[in-house]
Formats: sequence, C-alpha cells, structure tokens
Amino acid sequence: MTTAVYPGSFDPVTNGHLDIIKRASEMFDHLIIAVLNNKAKSPLFTTAERVTMLCEITAGIKNIEVESFDGLSIKYCHEKGAQVMVRGLRAVTDFEYELQIAQTNRVIAPDIDTVFLTTNLKYSYLSSSIVKEIAAYQGDISAFVDSRVAAKIMEKYSHSQNCGSGAKA
Repeated sequence: MTTAVYPGSFDPVTNGHLDIIKRASEMFDHLIIAVLNNKAKSPLFTTAERVTMLCEITAGIKNIEVESFDGLSIKYCHEKGAQVMVRGLRAVTDFEYELQIAQTNRVIAPDIDTVFLTTNLKYSYLSSSIVKEIAAYQGDISAFVDSRVAAKIMEKYSHSQNCGSGAKA
C-alpha cells in the first residue's frame, strides 16, 4: 500500500488545494492531508479549524485522512510510514522553491519521493493569501473556495471588523 502525505498550511483550503487532493487520492492508496501548525505565522484559522474544514470538504473521498502536525514535513512522513510527499505547483516560481525543498528532503530522507502535481489551469493564479485579501474587503470568494469554507472565512472577517466599542472617530 502506498501512503502519500500532502502537507500545507491550508489557511484557508482553496479549490486549488482540493483539486490536488482529489487527484492525489486517485494516485495513491492512502492520502494524509497534513495541516501544519506553524507557530511562526498568525493564521486566520486555528489548526483545529483547518482540520475540521478539510474533513468536511473531503468527507466523500474514502482513502483520505486529515491530521495536524508540527515540525518538518519529511519527519512527519517517516512517522506515518509514507513513501511519497505530494506538492502542488502553480507557476515557475513555485517550482524553484519546491524543487529546492524536495532536493533537501531527499538528502534527509532518501526513501521518500516528492511528487509534484501541477494545478488545474483554472486555479493557477489562486492562493490562500489572495482569498483572504479579497474576503477582508468583503469581496466575493465563491469561485475560489468551497461554500462551507467561504461562509467560515466571511464569518471571521465580519467579526474582525466589528470592534464592539461603539465609539466613533
């Protein structure tokens, strides 16, 4: 049985991520979506919220597991007995960065291969950062994320814009 890990922050999970997840789930016997708990960043969603969202939108895919992790993704792959790490590529700039990481990981763990999946062209421009920026200005993000994810994003931004003090400048 081939186990693959698709690590990322998924803050929030986009339709581009979901495209990679669906395709990778067809390629491997078992796919673990590994949500990084990166203490160096200030994410919009907690790690637990991101795991829950991913579980909800991938519920129909039978060979998927969603977990959170800390630390090096290559170490996590070893802990899970994975033979493959999946990474998505949107553009040449992604490739340069991801290739460097993959080569470094190969030195650390020569028994784990990295498989690059190019994103569907209709998502090649899409990133979590773009989705968050549009949402922060109350823009329509329905084309970029699952409707359940969109509702949670908009809820986060509607709360952040209501300071609750009632004070006027």
